[in-house]
Amino acid sequence: MANKTGNYCAFYVTDRGTDSNLTAHAVKDFVYYNMLRAWKGKDSTFPFVDSHDKNYNVRDTSDWETTLKPRLRDRINKSKNLIFFLSKETKNSKAVREEIDHAINVNEIPVIVVYPDFKEKSDIINCSSKTIKKKIEDMWDQVPIFRDSKYKVPVLHIPYKKDLIRAALSNPDYRYSTKTKANDYFYTCD
Repeated sequence: MANKTGNYCAFYVTDRGTDSNLTAHAVKDFVYYNMLRAWKGKDSTFPFVDSHDKNYNVRDTSDWETTLKPRLRDRINKSKNLIFFLSKETKNSKAVREEIDHAINVNEIPVIVVYPDFKEKSDIINCSSKTIKKKIEDMWDQVPIFRDSKYKVPVLHIPYKKDLIRAALSNPDYRYSTKTKANDYFYTCD
C-alpha cells in the first residue's frame, strides 16, 4: 500500500487542456487550490500536504491515457483524503470525474468538500434543523460521480474559510487510516 500522507485536491480547470499557466490561473477553482499552497507557504504549521508534489508535474495537453490519468491515480493512491473544490463554476470534466471516481470508488478515501462560493457555516447548513441546504445538495448534480458515490466514504462539507479548512485537515476522522463511518458531515452553527 502506498504511503497515504498527502491531501489530494480536485478542482476544475478546463476540458480543453492548456499549456498556458495564465489560462489555468484564470479559472477560479484553480485559484482556490493555489490559496491552500500559499497558506502552507506562509505558515508551515498549516496542515496541508500537497499530493500534487508527489510526482512529476504534467501539462494539461499531455496524453490522457499514458500520462495524465496514471499521474492523477498515483497521486490519489498516496493521499489520505481528497479536497474537492465545488463551486458554481465547477464542470463535470474528464479529470474531475476520474479524480472523484478513483478517490472514492477505488481508494475509499474521505472527502472534504470546500464550497468556495460560501464563507459561513450557515451558508452550507440549516442551523436550526442541522441539515445540509438544498442549494448545496443541488450543486452535487454538477458532478454526478460525486453525487452517486459519496455515500461510500465520510464526506465533510465546509465553506471556504481558512480556519475551517485547517480544522478539517487536522481532523483524523477525514484521513484514510482513521476515518469515521461513511456519511455526510458538517460543522454546526454553534
